[in-house]
Amino acid sequence: MSARRAVRDEWWRGAVVYQIYPRSFADSNNDGVGDLRGITEHLAYVAHLGVDAIWISPFFKSPMADFGYDVADYRQVDPLFGTLADFDALIAQAHALGLKVMIDQVLSHTSTEHAWFQESQVSRDNPRADWYVWADPQPDGTPPNNWLSVFGGPAWHWDSQRRQYYLHSFLASQADLNFHHPAVQEALLGEVRFWCERGVDGFRFDACNHQFHDRALRSNPPASAAEQAEVSTVRPDNPYAMQRHLHDKTQPENLAFLERLRALLDEYGAASIGEVGDEHPLPVMADYTEAGKRLHMAYSFALLTPEASGPHIREQVQGLEAELARTGGWGCWALSNHDVPRVASRWAPHGQPDDALSATLLALLLTLKGSVCLYQGEELGLPEADIPFARLQDPYGKAFWPRFKGRDGCRTPMPWWRDAVNAGFNTGAEPWLPLGADHAQRAVDVQESNPASVLARARALLAWRRREAVLRQGEIRFHHAPGQHALLFERLLPGQAPLVLAFNLGGRALDIPLPDTLGGLSALPGTPLPMAQLSPDGRGWHLPPHSAAVATR
Repeated sequence: MSARRAVRDEWWRGAVVYQIYPRSFADSNNDGVGDLRGITEHLAYVAHLGVDAIWISPFFKSPMADFGYDVADYRQVDPLFGTLADFDALIAQAHALGLKVMIDQVLSHTSTEHAWFQESQVSRDNPRADWYVWADPQPDGTPPNNWLSVFGGPAWHWDSQRRQYYLHSFLASQADLNFHHPAVQEALLGEVRFWCERGVDGFRFDACNHQFHDRALRSNPPASAAEQAEVSTVRPDNPYAMQRHLHDKTQPENLAFLERLRALLDEYGAASIGEVGDEHPLPVMADYTEAGKRLHMAYSFALLTPEASGPHIREQVQGLEAELARTGGWGCWALSNHDVPRVASRWAPHGQPDDALSATLLALLLTLKGSVCLYQGEELGLPEADIPFARLQDPYGKAFWPRFKGRDGCRTPMPWWRDAVNAGFNTGAEPWLPLGADHAQRAVDVQESNPASVLARARALLAWRRREAVLRQGEIRFHHAPGQHALLFERLLPGQAPLVLAFNLGGRALDIPLPDTLGGLSALPGTPLPMAQLSPDGRGWHLPPHSAAVATR
């Protein structure tokens, strides 16, 4: 099967990409785990939302220690999710509905069950002996340096067969590949080409700044207290935050590899999103998306943190725009994904979800400059589920329990029908994770019939974004907004009247002064009522709690 195509349009620029976590989307064979056929059966729903593409989290053959992010064979669908034929059928149906298909690619590491690692492990002189990062112990038997795993503890695991340590930036069963070896780069490009040939429209590259390490294996220096406070990629009680990660990731050699990767993608007209987990991600995102040279777009954890203030959001967006101006790159924004608590709870006052706030946050996400990743269930305003330790699956959560409850609370099954068994996720088998306690009340069928639901508002906002080229492609310019919960910015595109947008993310009404005279004031499509009004002095907007408004200049 060949999927070479001369597509050179920039559909990805300003696109909305809907992330599907396959274990939890829809279970077609009633084994308790979602699968590819389940996704295919619900693609019409996704298309009706008005998004441009889907991103499917890993479905490759895997022992599932990290639920697919530990790949044992890049070219095989894990039987848990179906077959390659099921994947081909999914692509065909998505394309028939006008949806692009992007898939996860985990290139920085593999499962220790991958054939490459098992050959590398046998000896120090076999053909793949140097495909992974192996190192001798220090004279006292300790690891070669102080590098730490994101998931806790040392990033080195002793292998008695080779009598060496191997590097793992995540779980011990996720061994880091040695990107300094030319054959490793060639092999990984071959794995990407395999899926290009099957017709995928793009890739989300996991942990893409972890793809090289310092050849000299120098230890990382300690982070200052201020630097620890700035870390957004891990919890502050994780010792990983106590180092400046100068030598174990984000190495300069990665830029040349990303150029090789981009050249391959361009052969097929395939797009790319990079996940950048770095303590200072903005310049990295700009370098990684340098116009026409490397990835098409990238996102960080900048808005995936507990910090929800207007000044923080403005700082992150303006900071990225300043860096992108240097390289001509392109950003992507997300408020939720499979690694962080759902934004409906994370940014809600006292963690209590509020439909007006959920709709307002969707409006914010869809009006920022850049592309967007929208996580499954975010369009329903699903809150974080509370998973007891006895049902916890996430190894990261188990390692840091009880202060951290893991990532399972955002990975629970999608609720389709309120009154169906397991809310329609399947027909009776116990799901791999329990449904959220109140998720059935927010099921798709409940919200379909309610024109004021978060789902209805999400569709209205997505349709508006599609109509307005300024929202997909225009520039962004911020204005002063008072307090911790206000945002005020313009979107500008030559030949089109600028849009001025104001947001109140707080639980109290507030007045936002206007930069100058504006045209008619209106609520954003799908955003909550009552709508904003002119303030009594006529010089600003009066916004109710959790609301947004728009005007033309």
